[in-house]
Amino acid sequence: MIPFKPISDDEPALAHAPLLKATLLTIGYIETNGPIGLTPSKALKRYFVQWAAEAFAWPNYTAEDLYAVNKVLNEADFLPLMVLHDALLAAKLVRHFKGAMQLTVLARKLSAKPAELWTLLAGTLLYVLDHSKYARFAGTPVGNWSIFLNVINVEAQNIVTEGRLCSLLLGTREENIWGRDYRLAAAFHIHVLRPLCWLGLLNEHRTGKGLGRKEFFSKTPLWSVALALETDRDLQPLTRH
Repeated sequence: MIPFKPISDDEPALAHAPLLKATLLTIGYIETNGPIGLTPSKALKRYFVQWAAEAFAWPNYTAEDLYAVNKVLNEADFLPLMVLHDALLAAKLVRHFKGAMQLTVLARKLSAKPAELWTLLAGTLLYVLDHSKYARFAGTPVGNWSIFLNVINVEAQNIVTEGRLCSLLLGTREENIWGRDYRLAAAFHIHVLRPLCWLGLLNEHRTGKGLGRKEFFSKTPLWSVALALETDRDLQPLTRH
């Protein structure tokens, strides 16, 4: 487990974190409207899912994106909301009580301390939550966060392809990641790259569509604000175009 550096509440780099934004919006919603109703299976009810899709404006999961493939929205149709729900429970920021999701005292306290709230969410998403439930295939990438973060720290100093990261960290050939080794690549994306993006530490850039789509990653300003890594000494100056 790599600790996070202290961050001030007025740090502008926190604006890069969609998970923090969604958490603060959810806390504000409950404070204004009361607890959020749960279905019998303990998913968030549709009225909140629909509100969240509009309010969160989550990259690659906007309301427009979601309604393009769904006539109505359930929690299971909005993956970031599913992960947020699980993270809030795991971090003890909410609890299920009397058929609804309710805020805890901790959530009300941290709503005015965004840096501390982000640190709690980051620790939960990276080190506590099991992302296997969001994957179609069993398995997790071999390695640990020290290895992952230190390699990404160097490779994403400018911009790096997902294939390049997989080839370095998984021991696969870059051209095989979405062929023979697609399960390894998918696990790496779900367990490592996606959480880092949703925490605002990495930016994901996409080109193309369908099977021709490629993902590129670069560090956001929040990366250096939040992380102190062994490979910092190996970093080359950023290339500006």
